[in-house]
Amino acid sequence: MNRRSFLTSTAVPLLAMANKNPEAKAAVISRRVIVIGAGISGLAAANTLIARGHSVVLLEGRSRIGGRIATSSLWGDAPVDLGASWIHGPTGNPITPIAKLAGAPLVTTLSDSQIVYDTAGKPLDAAGSTKLESLRTLIEKAITSGQNTLSTDAPLQSVIEARTAWASRTAAEQASMRYLINSDYEQEYGGASSSLSALWFDQDSDFSGKDLFFTKGYRSITDYLAKGLSIQLGQVVTKVRVQSGQVYVDTKTGTFTGDRVVVTLPLGVLKSGSIQFSPALPTAKLTAINSLRMGLLNKCFLRFNKVFWAEKYDWLGYIPTLNGRWAEWCSLSRQTGQPMLVGFNAADFGGQIEFWTDAMIVQDAMVTLRKIYGPSVPDPVGYQITRWGSDPFSYGSYSYIPVGAKGKMYDDLAANVGQMIYFAGEATNRKYPATVHGAYLSGVRAGTELV
Repeated sequence: MNRRSFLTSTAVPLLAMANKNPEAKAAVISRRVIVIGAGISGLAAANTLIARGHSVVLLEGRSRIGGRIATSSLWGDAPVDLGASWIHGPTGNPITPIAKLAGAPLVTTLSDSQIVYDTAGKPLDAAGSTKLESLRTLIEKAITSGQNTLSTDAPLQSVIEARTAWASRTAAEQASMRYLINSDYEQEYGGASSSLSALWFDQDSDFSGKDLFFTKGYRSITDYLAKGLSIQLGQVVTKVRVQSGQVYVDTKTGTFTGDRVVVTLPLGVLKSGSIQFSPALPTAKLTAINSLRMGLLNKCFLRFNKVFWAEKYDWLGYIPTLNGRWAEWCSLSRQTGQPMLVGFNAADFGGQIEFWTDAMIVQDAMVTLRKIYGPSVPDPVGYQITRWGSDPFSYGSYSYIPVGAKGKMYDDLAANVGQMIYFAGEATNRKYPATVHGAYLSGVRAGTELV
């Protein structure tokens, strides 16, 4: 199982923590800066700007801070993260020292602590596990071959099929390969394998180390970064205007005026067209917005009275008959001490179930769990379900590169416009997109480059 991590970076500022960043160089001129969005990139940008001597106000459309970091307190004794959940690759990761300063309790989640069940719900034996790993290696080699030989881009799925004798595989082999593609690539990047760019989908990088899970929720990070900042919630931005050397940000309740603006809106919101820019954004930036796509990873948390699953494993895999349907589960019992499972659904199926009722989603999840663990598995005593694709403040989970797009488009999205409008967010970080750490670093970058 391939969990998203993050690459070692250069001397990352410990942050503009508590508005104190010893590495932040003071600005020559103090500016009035409006930061749109109080997710982690906006918070990082604001702290960096303040450390450099600028005056900052953050405008957040939601009634809370954090953006796609969203810790639910519905179950008081068991907070759950509806969005980001882990520090992926903590060694050298800028989130790791922030977590220490915030006093956030962390436990290790082991990506290789996994049991996989076949389509009939039976655990794979040694031979079955060996076969699955051989198919994984086959897929990895097919992708590498395609990336080394393709003259034009192609869908990841077609590249895999063309180089693995897909059509001649047995039904069981194809099901196993679909499971691996979903688990290793669709869940990782949020896009369907038929949409992911074979040439560019994995141009990102990783940090090392075992993933760390926030037992009390990721909000401990955003709460810490938000201390002392001027944040206005419920400010839904409708237009960003540059006129006569000033920026004007129109919201549904009024207009804010400043010298500069930092836009940290998710790619999905930029793609929706719900916010206008005047003058219009440059062609390269519009092309990037239109070409990159927003991936999807939805979660279904199920809470039970007791643990009935294989508790010694952190990850539970299931090879479904229908592609991507409840193929991946994480046991939260060891990390939280509570009998909870979270099921992940990505890409196409993740989007499909957003239109189902909660009852339908829970019922469908239980069909899979009862196939694996038997008909006596009890109904959950509680559930929490995400629908990131239809959330008007995100319209998806994180960005990915589809066929026809390129990694350079992340740079195009990051470029400032006339040194008046600056951009941050995970989709502006070419090396580290789709990660909390990438979003954080993009905020530091925007706050540092603003003049």
